Amino acid sequence: MRLNEFYNPNDDKFTQRKETDVRKGKLTLKELNKLRKIRDIKQAEQIEHNEFVRTMYSQPAPEAGGGLI
Repeated sequence: MRLNEFYNPNDDKFTQRKETDVRKGKLTLKELNKLRKIRDIKQAEQIEHNEFVRTMYSQPAPEAGGGLI
């Protein structure tokens, strides 16, 4: 016996949402992959920003001079 023998699409009201429904919607695999890619991009941008800030606020090298002639 298979489960799909008893399945009737007309009776399937589980995924249908109403205006009064307060439950959260289900995330699809496409949405999850998009969120993962966004998270990866943000992490890469944060690493790049941290490296930039580290070089911007680091102590200057003593032999670099950095003063007037």
